Amino acid sequence: MTSPQRLVWDATARTPGWFVLASATAVLGSAGTLAFPWAMARALDAVVARRPATGPVLVCAALLALVVTTGALQTLANGGYGSGTVAALRRSLVRRTLDAGVPGTAGFPAGDLAGRLSAGCAQAGSAGVTLVTASAAVLTSLGGVVALWLIDWRIGLCFSLGVPPLVLIARVFMNRGSGLFLRYQETQGRISALLLEALGGARTIGASGTAAAETRRVLEPLPELSRTGHRVWALQRDTGWQVGLLIPAVEVLVLCAGGLALLHGDISAGELAAIVGYTALAMAALDQLDALFALGMSAAGARRVAEVVDQPVPAPGTRARPASGPGTVTLSGVTVRSGTRLVLDSVDLVVPAGTALAVVGRSGAGKSTLAALIGRLGEPDAGLVAIDGVPLPELTPRALRAAVGYAFERPALLGTTVAGTIAFARPDASREEVAAAAGAARADDFIARLPHGYDTPLKDAPLSGGEVQRLGIARALVHDPAVVVLDDALSSLDTATEARVGSALASAWSARTRVLIAHRVSTAARADLVAWLENGRVRALGPHQELWRLDGYRALFAADTGTVPETAPEAVPEHDPHPHPQESV
Repeated sequence: MTSPQRLVWDATARTPGWFVLASATAVLGSAGTLAFPWAMARALDAVVARRPATGPVLVCAALLALVVTTGALQTLANGGYGSGTVAALRRSLVRRTLDAGVPGTAGFPAGDLAGRLSAGCAQAGSAGVTLVTASAAVLTSLGGVVALWLIDWRIGLCFSLGVPPLVLIARVFMNRGSGLFLRYQETQGRISALLLEALGGARTIGASGTAAAETRRVLEPLPELSRTGHRVWALQRDTGWQVGLLIPAVEVLVLCAGGLALLHGDISAGELAAIVGYTALAMAALDQLDALFALGMSAAGARRVAEVVDQPVPAPGTRARPASGPGTVTLSGVTVRSGTRLVLDSVDLVVPAGTALAVVGRSGAGKSTLAALIGRLGEPDAGLVAIDGVPLPELTPRALRAAVGYAFERPALLGTTVAGTIAFARPDASREEVAAAAGAARADDFIARLPHGYDTPLKDAPLSGGEVQRLGIARALVHDPAVVVLDDALSSLDTATEARVGSALASAWSARTRVLIAHRVSTAARADLVAWLENGRVRALGPHQELWRLDGYRALFAADTGTVPETAPEAVPEHDPHPHPQESV
């Protein structure tokens, strides 16, 4: 498991220049700050003794210029270092999220992932800057303590009396705060996830008049967030007043000891001024409450980012699919579990190359799960899925994506323009190929009515559900893989349009293997072969015309046909590789 510290260090290693500059300016600034009280003491002693003070004054001026310059450079370096680290963390999180795919990120709702990507990475990325700044403050404080001991050991001893209470306060703060910071961010993530879910269903909420109930559901974790926030504030308050009492007490003790030493002639007036300066510098270690709070938040943010980064990523294969492979899909003993439920139970299925297979079954039968396995958008708990005899885990990512393409029920329109979303899987596709795919998907007519045709920005393209589906089909056509999976990709089309698009796809993909998740009887009727799933198993396999003789099969489409007809709807399959149905119980 990746530790939060390792995660931040790896991100730091990607911005070495800014890290070195931030560290170097912090060290130089600390050195100049420590030297300034000494130079000021020399100048004051020279003035009191009526000696020339030009040299010490010039040294003070040079040190002041050094501190100001390094401070400005450190501000610049901290900005570059912090932003570079945050960017590196966000790249790592996005890359791991996309590499892990659907199975790897199933436990992280979209809103929660967005929170980790924005606030979590920002908080984790600030850890390096906070550590550099706090380390410089501690280094300066240690230098101040050493200077106090060198001026007079009794003064150094007086200051050191404040160190044990400080260590105890810091330890209690971090022990109590680490869990609170993590709980606060986790609760924020839950609220973000619920809010994003509600925004995605805004039309449904508006239509059902449940806005008030949804508001209560989204804000349900708010009392817990409030309680945790108040506990964090209480911790800050308690730590603040403890440090606020400790610092003046130590200062008074040190200055009293310095005043007595001056009265007894043990130190000079300049050294007393230096004691005042070094005491203020030494106190910087006692006044790092903000740094402790920031580090606590950074640790919590890094832990949440690490949870995502640690998600297992399927190992990429090294084999290419045979160049002449026709696109035969084989499932052997495939089992998928969801908790204690068997979604797919030892499924054996062969889809011959060039076959149009319709997968039918009641809701929950495992249709979409089977569709996801064909392109390795899901991993089986047992069994094997292969394309042309090559198991999917052994294929390279490029070979897998070239072999299997998808069109979904609710396709995501990615890209900037209509043409860009159609060519998303093949950015090098020509405009002619894009237009041909849109024509085959019967999308060219509504694209022509858009303000700028294919160059219309997606945000300016009002599209219906059926039009969005047709763009998804056009995208799959441009992709042109050996195996095409249509996961209920025609469900939003009217019957006439669905028939025209289906015929066009049959022509365009006549040599391609097609797997169609079907709910309409017309879709199943046009397929070469139908796999009937029931309770996670293949109950029957055969042509639609033959399966139609089975009462249970006809009942699947009762809602679609309005009754349970005795004869099959007329449809001519493209070819008939299986003349008789195969049914198993």
